Amino acid sequence: MDNITLQAHFDGKQSLLDEPMELQPGTRLLITITSPSEKEREEWLSYSMQLLGKAYSSDEPEYSLGLIKEHNPEYEIR
Repeated sequence: MDNITLQAHFDGKQSLLDEPMELQPGTRLLITITSPSEKEREEWLSYSMQLLGKAYSSDEPEYSLGLIKEHNPEYEIR
């Protein structure tokens, strides 16, 4: 078999291919671990900020501390 490059990710337990590929048992694999580029990191941050912006509307009501029914003593006010 010729060398082929496939995208994959680690789900916390095992490596998973991101695209279908039929492999025979015993197929030898080389795994290269990469870290996201600064551009990718910025794109994910931007995307997250956009989604957060959609979660709250511009006319979202302000909730005062007087509306708290039960105080959480473990909560640290910043």
